[in-house]
Amino acid sequence: MVQAYILIQTEVGKASTVAAEIAGLAGVLSAEDVTGPYDVIVRAEADTMDNLGNLVVAQVQNVPGITRTLTCPVVHLS
Repeated sequence: MVQAYILIQTEVGKASTVAAEIAGLAGVLSAEDVTGPYDVIVRAEADTMDNLGNLVVAQVQNVPGITRTLTCPVVHLS
């Protein structure tokens, strides 16, 4: 299982709407509005890195109101 944080910038005033819509997507563990340089932070998981990429590109980035995303895969360092 691959997990990642997806940092999202939205249009002004769209953070809550974007977070609510993304929270309903399969593979999304959480989606929360935050303050700072990003407006929404999502935690997502998929079986493979390719499936994670498809989730981000085909589903998350198609949500209206998003202006930019940054995907940060979780790594487990020994």
